[in-house]
Formats: sequence, structure tokens, C-alpha cells
Amino acid sequence: MMKRLRPALLALAASLAFASPAFAHGDRGRSGDHDDALRAVEMRQALPLTRIMSIAQEAVPGEIVEIELDNEDDRLIYEVKILARNGRVREVEIDARTGAVLQVEDED
Repeated sequence: MMKRLRPALLALAASLAFASPAFAHGDRGRSGDHDDALRAVEMRQALPLTRIMSIAQEAVPGEIVEIELDNEDDRLIYEVKILARNGRVREVEIDARTGAVLQVEDED
């Protein structure tokens, strides 16, 4: 199972630089890092990744292939790409703070 999670974890590591509280408030001049992402979770600006992964897989069963954390209109949004059981890649958008599924769509 860990081998299956590696691509998702590597993609997440690259994208979590944007999970910083500074990023959440629009300070794009500062580049964040893993510690900033951890602070976002500690400050309850974002749910833990394990919870987000569970929510995404409830919405779309399959294998997670990528996770990004974006700031959209001062709101942190997880974008989780999942290789669904039917072979299609689907993207699940999740509110990072509440865990609400905002949108599920097929990737082009």
C-alpha cells in the first residue's frame, strides 16, 4: 500500500509549500514549506491530510495520484486527483478547513 501512496505523497510534498498561513492570507511573496503546512493544520486552517484523503476516497473510490493545496479567494482548497475504478482520473475539490466536498469532476 505504501508504494501506491508514494506518488500522492511526493505530489503533496511539492504542493504543501502553499499551505502556509501567509499563503492563506494572500502573501505570495513568501514561499512556504512543510513546517508552514503543519502550522496551517495546527491553526485549524486545514484538516490533516489523512482526513482529506479519506473524504476524497469516500467521494470517488480509487487510487489517489495527486494532492494540491491551493488558495482560492482566501480559502484553502485541497484538489485531490483520483484514478477511479473505471480508469478515469477525477478531481475532488475539498474545503481544507471544513472537509466539505465542493466539486467532483472528470479531468480532461
